[in-house]
Amino acid sequence: MSTWNTRGLRGSTFEEMINRTNEKYREKGLALIQKVPTPITPINIDKETRHITLAYFDQKSTVDYIGAVQGVPVCFDAKECATKTFSLQNIHEHQVEFMKDFEKQDGVAFFLLYYTAEDMIYYLRLDELLVFWERARSGGRKSFRMEELNPEYWVKKQKGVLVPYLEMLQMDLAEKDGI
Repeated sequence: MSTWNTRGLRGSTFEEMINRTNEKYREKGLALIQKVPTPITPINIDKETRHITLAYFDQKSTVDYIGAVQGVPVCFDAKECATKTFSLQNIHEHQVEFMKDFEKQDGVAFFLLYYTAEDMIYYLRLDELLVFWERARSGGRKSFRMEELNPEYWVKKQKGVLVPYLEMLQMDLAEKDGI
């Protein structure tokens, strides 16, 4: 069982950016994506503020977001990285297994990585992650560097959308369809 504390909120700014993007996509009728709540059991509650100060996760979470884009089921997780090297320790085996199963059901699974120092967002396809994942499992590096990533999947900034990932999703779908 994992303990909840403020470290678990490290990605909250990025997640808030994604939440606002998803609201815009919903308003425009482009997508319906929801944040998946992580079930917790409160242990300590501050009586004055009524805030939870200590809690345990009830179960392992799978992904941060799930929904549909133009009829295509999608799920994804948001991660932040302060350096140019992303440690695979930030991704858990059960998440990868869930995403693989999700794609077996004709869904699309991916990660959005926010490189905070560079203020850059990367759309990490599950297939691409699995290359790094297998390398680590085979005794290789347990991380990947920015320069190892496919340059085509850097999310391009757009006016009015904080995390415009739909273009990358479209490229991902086209690649899966062999177009």
